[in-house]
Amino acid sequence: MIETNDPAIWRNFLPWPGAETHKHARGRLGVVSGRAHQTGAARLAARAGLRLGAGVVRILCPPDAVAVIAPAIEAIMLTPFASPDALGREVEEMDAVVIGPAAGVDESTVANIQALALSGAALVIDADGLSVFKGRSGELFAALDRDDVLTPHEGEFERLFPGLLKRGRPAAALEAARRAQAVVVLKGPETVIAAPDGRGRINPNGSPWLATAGTGDVLAGVIGGLLAQRMDSFDAACAAVWIHADTADRFGPGLIAEDLSDRFPETLRLLRGSSDQA
Repeated sequence: MIETNDPAIWRNFLPWPGAETHKHARGRLGVVSGRAHQTGAARLAARAGLRLGAGVVRILCPPDAVAVIAPAIEAIMLTPFASPDALGREVEEMDAVVIGPAAGVDESTVANIQALALSGAALVIDADGLSVFKGRSGELFAALDRDDVLTPHEGEFERLFPGLLKRGRPAAALEAARRAQAVVVLKGPETVIAAPDGRGRINPNGSPWLATAGTGDVLAGVIGGLLAQRMDSFDAACAAVWIHADTADRFGPGLIAEDLSDRFPETLRLLRGSSDQA
């Protein structure tokens, strides 16, 4: 069943902290970075996750990227890893992990995703983490569970689900979620969010200002930040898509990806006020 993605559906499930809440209770989010010349996407995602309320956010990176990332972060932590097994060990106590933005379309990304799949953390897989499985999507689906979220644009979707878009975007997203047995966020002017149990929502507030590099990385971080706080994956994806688009539209002309995280608090305050009045 397809319905309109409206805050009234998920607003009361947003994970607001209480008086006794501490940072570890708000969840731990990991974001996997690419190599030294490909770190910006992970930093965008990590900052977004922190803004959405994840209590502890850590970037996990290849050793050569440490010197690039360390001067560019403050509240976000940084941990190098030298192998997929080491990455798996580092995320054992994390609630959610984002992987894919500028990760590299190579076998190391495949191995890293397979290692993360054993950790128990909810995964948000985006960008290179999707494209690397072109022609071998079954390997990806075998590693997923129903808490995981895939965030393809149409090109990435076609690589994983060739020919499926001919059915139309809503039907394609629903079938993709069924095949993958994970939540699928099919990005576009009217983003479709689909769950493996057949639920689907079309997002009505898509913003043209999001048509700029890096905004998809931010969206992955928003989803990850909500998942880290143990929000249901389908509702988290729906909330993230709406918040991301609403914030972009409020900013308007001149938006770049770096602007989004600093404007999320305004959108969140409005949502919280609506929740208090509901």
